[in-house]
Amino acid sequence: MHVRNAVNRGLIPGPRIFCATEALASSGGYDIRIESGINGVHLPRLSDPCDGVVGVKAGVRRRLGAGADVIKFYACYGKRALRYPGPVHPGGRDVIHPPDTIPRNPDYLQFDQEEMNAIVAEAKAARAPVAAHAQSAASAIMAAKAGVTTIEHGVEESDEAIEMMKQHGTIFVPTLAVQELFRPKSEYFIQTKKAYAAGVKLACGGDTGAFPHGENAREMELMLEAGVSLEDVLVAATVHGWEACGKEWCGRKFGWWEAGCAADIVALDGDLRQDVGCLRRVEFVMKDAKVWKSDGEAVGMI
Repeated sequence: MHVRNAVNRGLIPGPRIFCATEALASSGGYDIRIESGINGVHLPRLSDPCDGVVGVKAGVRRRLGAGADVIKFYACYGKRALRYPGPVHPGGRDVIHPPDTIPRNPDYLQFDQEEMNAIVAEAKAARAPVAAHAQSAASAIMAAKAGVTTIEHGVEESDEAIEMMKQHGTIFVPTLAVQELFRPKSEYFIQTKKAYAAGVKLACGGDTGAFPHGENAREMELMLEAGVSLEDVLVAATVHGWEACGKEWCGRKFGWWEAGCAADIVALDGDLRQDVGCLRRVEFVMKDAKVWKSDGEAVGMI
């Protein structure tokens, strides 16, 4: 949030940032997990924990009061990692008998349907979009029913989840660039292919940070590999990005050419129709009618 504010004040150069501050999660649902945590060790929290309808509404209000542009919540997460804790350092010992009949740390639901409904209703009452981290099919279905703006990840194959996203106008952010770190393409491409074929809106969001910053173009490359057309990949990276951030609730229009839109322009070194590699060769960047990069060189720095 502080980086967003510094950019918005013109103190540092940077992109448009719409931040969630802390994500909402149920108690114990999304934490740094260490075995010595029960012995008075205090670590920075990863989420704003809240439970029950009253609790999640209060959580949304806390995030809005803290300056959030977007409300994010964890619809599911692997919250039982300390049941069979793995080694925490090279050479450390693993548990002797990890489970061999169930996943070691599967994704479990964080909230019930009533709680998810309350999160979305409270956020939208304040004109804030809602993003749901939803790896499992069950959590994606419930989040879509609740009316979230976007579902992030949604990797588990499910026709019902796709139908719910289509029915409720949910934007699907498949985060392929982070999925490839942990799964074969044969797994994480399936739901994206099905969602695209069904006409579900896609938006680019690679979960950047899990993989290096500056590699954001990887998401578009993987969308192309998954069979999304070049034109629709560009829409996912522009117009649908604006929609994912709340559309008119953003405060201004950006992501396409029209009178009244912010003058944001990116020019590439090459023709994308002939060479998708030029996605990584950015020659010109304009934001709000100010040039920040020209002929491949940074300009206008403060």
